[in-house]
Amino acid sequence: MTSVAAVQMASGPNISANLAEAERLIAKAAAAGARLVVLPENFALMCMHEFDKVKVREADGKGQIQDFLARTAARYGIWLVGGTVPLVADDANKVRAACLLFDDKGKRVARYDKVHLFDVHLEESNEDYAESRTIEPGNNVVVVDTPFGRLGLAVCYDLRFPELFRRMVQENVEIIALPSAFTAITGKAHWEPLIRARAIENLSYIIASAQGGYHANGRETHGDSMIVDPWGVVMDRLPRGSGFVMADIERSRLQAIRRNFPALDHRRLPCTLP
Repeated sequence: MTSVAAVQMASGPNISANLAEAERLIAKAAAAGARLVVLPENFALMCMHEFDKVKVREADGKGQIQDFLARTAARYGIWLVGGTVPLVADDANKVRAACLLFDDKGKRVARYDKVHLFDVHLEESNEDYAESRTIEPGNNVVVVDTPFGRLGLAVCYDLRFPELFRRMVQENVEIIALPSAFTAITGKAHWEPLIRARAIENLSYIIASAQGGYHANGRETHGDSMIVDPWGVVMDRLPRGSGFVMADIERSRLQAIRRNFPALDHRRLPCTLP
């Protein structure tokens, strides 16, 4: 049995202030016994203008945000999923939205670049999002060994694409970390059902860490960070505000569910229609 936590915050445009708030919440989660902590998407910077993140992008392996993640993981002796970090892209006018995993010694052990980019117009609130203007998509599935089980990494809008998670199953995923910044409108409609669906259909734990609240750029994010078990049970959640959710994950329970309900072994692809 391992205690894991998902941090929820409402980040702003000041990187140093965001890192201080992230560390405050990480410290509380670690003190409560968490051995794996997941930070939300854009935890270090919620831009006033989308191109701001290009101005502060970091080279892979070096920079204020990456140094913070390595140092904090080591300081508190935890495995830490660093939400997303704006890293250098091939395109000089874009970044890679990189989700980074550090072990309890502060060593980086995995990097996942967000694959699916949120290019959407929301009529209800007249909000426009065009991540592809400033973000270069990744193209790799990432699942790695940890002391807690096989951990897969995904980010926010990825949640709507079940084929990505099926590829994780092919890599024997058991736990999925999902840093996010869902909008208030889409989150209210789809956040919980999508998370529970991905957990149920892949018989995996999901640790969903979200931005939650009002931001200096005028954006409102949904929050409702949660940890869901392989049977789709919400083990803990935080509807609004800064804080963290925490739960115990059990590989033996996951293995028992997969053994007694072997749906993953029953897949037949491709399906042929008459």
